[in-house]
Amino acid sequence: MLESGEELRFQQIHIEVARNATDDFNPFHDKNRWQNVANNPFGGPIVLGFQLECLIAHHMREFREAHGEAALIEREQLRYSNYEFKFAGAVKPGQEISVAVKSSRFKDGDAPTLSNRVSLHADGKLAMTGYKRESREPMYLEEPDLKAWGDLNQTPDRTFLEEGEFFLKRKYLTTSNAKNFLSGSLVEQSDYIDEIAEKIAFPEIFPCALLSSALLERAWQQGHDFEREPMVYKSHQICVDRALARELRSNDALHLLVREIEPTPGTRCYECYGVIGNDRLLLRARIELMPLAAGH
Repeated sequence: MLESGEELRFQQIHIEVARNATDDFNPFHDKNRWQNVANNPFGGPIVLGFQLECLIAHHMREFREAHGEAALIEREQLRYSNYEFKFAGAVKPGQEISVAVKSSRFKDGDAPTLSNRVSLHADGKLAMTGYKRESREPMYLEEPDLKAWGDLNQTPDRTFLEEGEFFLKRKYLTTSNAKNFLSGSLVEQSDYIDEIAEKIAFPEIFPCALLSSALLERAWQQGHDFEREPMVYKSHQICVDRALARELRSNDALHLLVREIEPTPGTRCYECYGVIGNDRLLLRARIELMPLAAGH
């Protein structure tokens, strides 16, 4: 539970814990390699984008609880959590972090939604802005044909599927990695996972954060030079099946599938999915990156 007025600052150890929990090997976050990134303007390692999103998601969770909105979500069958973020700047260790959640807006009708505008500042400067929306149907990407991907459990890890578009990265969910990711994101881990209290609730952003390793592995196989051709996040659109997320348990196999889609000028866009087993779609995301020089 975040206390009112609590000071939030990431330190390098938080970055280390979060990147280890998600297998993120991007040199931007590496205390030994950040200096090798061409024309790096940040002067040191920077916080993972998914770390910031986890912190925002936790604030949204507390906001929903404080305003008694669980009943509305249940009544309207708003099964999906939708996150939309735009990245305005990097966050560095030692900066003071603040998260703002605007008042909820409920839209009734055939496609009801509960939405909030959110933002994150570092030392008073905008770092991220976007929305959290609860909806009855997914808000991003069309429904994929899961059967077309075949038996994912039998597909070798870190390979392209037969048609050559989707790259598969297999991860196994563990409570230890989830707790470390929460701690690295400045979130109290026992709010979600407490073995003695028999509470297991994987945070929604944790499996999404594993997409970073899938994107990095794909780029690595294709010969991308992370130090000479650095890329930064421009935007994330993420949709999580909240009902399925509540059922997640340690050692569940999460199949992450990513493929590049047609970008807008100056960016690279990826369509991403996370499947539990072969037939349960946990998450979908549209990830947009751009060259470092274009963003800073």
